[in-house]
This record gives sequence, C-alpha cells and structure tokens, in this order.
Amino acid sequence: MATRKPPTDPAAPARLGPSEREEAWARLESETFDLVIIGGGVVGVGAALDAATRGLRVALVEARDLASGTSSRSSKLFHGGLRYLEQLEFGLVREALRERELMLTRIAPHLVKPVSFLYPLTHRIWERPYTAAGLLMYDTMGGARSVPGQKHLTRAGALRMVPALKRNALVGGIRYYDAQADDARHTMMVGRTAAHYGAVVRTSTQVVGFLREADRVSGVRVRDVEDGRETDVRAHAVINATGVWTDELQRLSGSRGRFRVRASKGVHVVVPRDRIVSESGLILRTEKSVLFVIPWRNHWIVGTTDTDWNLDLAHPAATRHDIDYILDHVNKVLATPLTHDDIEGVYAGLRPLLAGESESTSKLSREHAVARVSPGLVAIAGGKYTTYRVMGADAVDAASVDLPGRIQASITDKVPLIGADGYHALVNQADQLASRYGLHPYRVRHLLDRYGSLVHEVLATADPELLRPVPDAPDYLQVEIVYAASHEGALHLDDVLTRRTRISIEYPHRGTACARPVAELMARVHGWDESRIAHEISVYTARVDAERASQTEPDDQAADAVRAAAPEARPHITEPVS
Repeated sequence: MATRKPPTDPAAPARLGPSEREEAWARLESETFDLVIIGGGVVGVGAALDAATRGLRVALVEARDLASGTSSRSSKLFHGGLRYLEQLEFGLVREALRERELMLTRIAPHLVKPVSFLYPLTHRIWERPYTAAGLLMYDTMGGARSVPGQKHLTRAGALRMVPALKRNALVGGIRYYDAQADDARHTMMVGRTAAHYGAVVRTSTQVVGFLREADRVSGVRVRDVEDGRETDVRAHAVINATGVWTDELQRLSGSRGRFRVRASKGVHVVVPRDRIVSESGLILRTEKSVLFVIPWRNHWIVGTTDTDWNLDLAHPAATRHDIDYILDHVNKVLATPLTHDDIEGVYAGLRPLLAGESESTSKLSREHAVARVSPGLVAIAGGKYTTYRVMGADAVDAASVDLPGRIQASITDKVPLIGADGYHALVNQADQLASRYGLHPYRVRHLLDRYGSLVHEVLATADPELLRPVPDAPDYLQVEIVYAASHEGALHLDDVLTRRTRISIEYPHRGTACARPVAELMARVHGWDESRIAHEISVYTARVDAERASQTEPDDQAADAVRAAAPEARPHITEPVS
C-alpha cells in the first residue's frame, strides 16, 4: 500500500490543481480508505471534512464539478427557515439557526454574511403580534445571536425602507435578519478544507460500480470522465451523498434503499439592483410557500418555485411558466413591475426531499435521513443547505460501525474553513492592501469576501495584466480565473463561469461575451491549444443557448427536451449511471 501523503502545511492551504488531480488518481488506485464519499455537493464535502478531521482516511469523488448540482442553485441563504416554525418543526429551526451562528462567527465569516429582510404585514390587529411571536422564537432559538433582532415598522417606515413597494401592499412591516453566502463558492471551500486535512477530493470522477466482498460493500469502481480510464477504490465503508441521485446510486449498488428521495424543482431569476429600490430584502407569502427577494451584490435574486420534477436530474430546466409565476407574485407588491426584459439570469435547481405520502412537494420533509442500507454502505439525503455540517457528521457516525477501531467524535463545529483565519484583520487593512496591489479598496473587500485570508495567494502574480477586470465581466479580475483553474479544481469553462464566478447569472450575456478571454486564461493552467479553447467555448455557448430556449417553453417536458440537447463538457460521463 502506498504511503499516505501527510496533511498540507497550514501555511499553504491545499490546492485542487492539475498536478494534485493526478496525485489524487494515484492515491485512489493504491490506497485503502476508511471512507469513500460519493457526491461533491455540500453534504458530501461536509462529510469529507468531518471524516478527515476525525483522523480517518477519506476519499471524495464527484462525477461533475463541486457543487454542480443542487449546491450551486439554492436561494443562497443560511437560515432557520421561518416558515418551518408554522409547521411546528422547532427542532429543525433550532438546529439550522445554531449552524447559521457558527458560520457567521467561527467557521466561515469570510463567506457567510448577515442579510436583512422585510416581512410586510397585510392584516391589521392580529398579524403583527402573531408574526412578532414567531420572530421572537426565531431570534432566540439559535443561542448567541450575531445578527440584529426584529424591528417593527409602521407602513410609512416600511415604505421608507423599501420604496419599491405599492402603498396598498402592506399595513406595516417587521425587519429581521438571516445570513447568505455564495453556495457554490462555500461548497468548494469546504471541499478544499477537507483536502487541506488530508482527504482525496477528485472531480470528474464518476462511480460506475460497487465492489463487494461477500455480503458487504468494499469500495467503488470509478471512471475519469475526462479521459475514460477506470480504477477500483477500496474502502471499509462508502457514503452515498448524491442528493437527488440517491435512488439511482442505490440501484447501482444492488442494495434496497431505506427511504426514497423526490426531486422538487426550484427556479430563481436575477434582476439588476436598480429595478427594485430597497434597502432590504423581502419575504412574501404565496399560496404554496414563500417568495424571497434577496440582495445579491449589484442584483436581486427572486425566487423560488416548488414543483415536482421527474426528468433530467443533471440539468433541470426553467420554463416560461416558472418565470411567469415568480414575476406575477413579486409584481403583486411592486409599484413598478418587473418584466422578462429585466431578467439578467435564471437558474433552476432540484431539492432532494424525503418522499412522504403528501403529493405536495412544499410539504415534504426538510429533515434529513441517514441509513446503513447494507453492510459497508450508508445513504444520506434530505435536509437543507444550512445544516450540511450536521448531516455530514451524522453520515460519518452511521458509517462508523463498518470502520475498524473506535473513531473520534465530530469536531467540525470548531474547524474554520480555509480563508477564515485572519479575515477580520484583513478587512480592517483593506485600504493598505488596496494600495499594495494597486486596486480600489472596494475591489479588495470584494476579494476578501470571496477568498478571505487566501487573498494574498490569489493576488500573488508576476503578471500585472492579471489584476485587470475580466472583459465584459468587470466584477471579477483575470487573476481569479487563473486561480480557479490552478487552485480551485475548475476543469471546464462552465465550472468557472457558473460556479467559481457567477458570471452566468450576473450578466445579461450569461458569460458568452467573455467566454474566449476566460478560456484563454484557463488555457495557461491546463495547457489547452486553440482547438480545445474553441471546443470549450462551443460547449458553453450551446449550453447557454439551450437554457435560454428552454426558458421560453411552456412546460417541463418541452423545456427538458431543449435543455438536454446541449452537449456535455465531460466527454465520458454516463447519465444515468444505472
């Protein structure tokens, strides 16, 4: 058995670059792991970090990119879930609020930030005390509070805070706080932190079979979907953390699942900040659930929908009907309505809900379930993004019965993500940093909120040209593109434009206008020739065209057919796997 690579020096956080990728393949081939985790969403990387920090030998494999599924397509909130109070799911809310507090204060203060919401009151007399009581519980259930408490507003006060509202849309309001993060970026940073503590983290690595010894699962067979090579990865236990693909992987393993997962589609639209004049986000009641208007840099994210989805799990498609639903509901309260022409970006994601007897996806449980479905195989699904850390710990606990020896307790509540240490001091030094690198202070603050104390590593370039903005996407610097490829595991143009940056939803061109310069920057790291650059641009452009076209279709079946016609960036991927 090969000698295990020691954890990286704390002064040099782990890279997920091309050379590390080859190293990771060699380790998958030669080592026997305590745990193999399938799925590079937030629960998978959370489980990998949990296992690695307990001293276990762990490998994580992901068929596409980190956060390429649900974990890059959420509402981008760390929140308790205010509406779950009404459903009397107090335990879920308390747990989520505790996690929100940990993220804001200890684990990821560079990535997770407070965000305010106005709850418009529409009924006199009873609604204010009723809502205030719920928000009081919300303010106190999570323990120590790092966000302000609720503030009550008259109608005039609420309209001063959110001038965009119709005067007759409310009789008053209550402002409260939650937290938000760039979900794809956060997931990637959890994955890099797991690698920092010794985990093998490898993307574009698809599980195509399970290994067995007698009646137990003893590992997985994986395929590198970039070049087609395959190898066996041996482990004492395997965790299936594939979200909406959970049932598919269960079938592939030949084991009967202990629970079923249903996919619920959630669609969000992104509009420019000046289209809604407001100092705060909004939370609006709908007949089915709630609708959020969430501040997002120079934009607003408006969503979400909640509908059953039984089609392509990798590429859920938004329809014209989905977008109309969002616009219709938000326009009920806006003095100047939003139109389709205002929309800069659209994204659709799938929630992995635990299937119950109710046919309404909005009523399916957001609790998570974990089960040892056969000796050596654990499955985890359900839950919500906010509670990923608890879910990861529960999955490792469930797998512990198949591991040799006694394992340590989870400590991830005490482990900051890379970039967290030193972040607050650097925020205070933003002006000096700006002067040092020849950047505007607002640019440095933006970088600090994306990289934290890794900002020096990002900006350490011998090429001053790289400190210029990306053409046609000036919110990002060219050096960020190079860093995404060299340190953050980005293998394709789509990985950078959709997840390492959010260019695909933040600009009306959705990344097509800057595809060539971004591909040329990635080529510096990956050694792409002109043919490969052209191919990456072609595949990405086809994806954007297919998504735009799907968003004009009236229903899921038509939209799915259009979206599924776009080519895959990863040439050897199999969908579905079973």
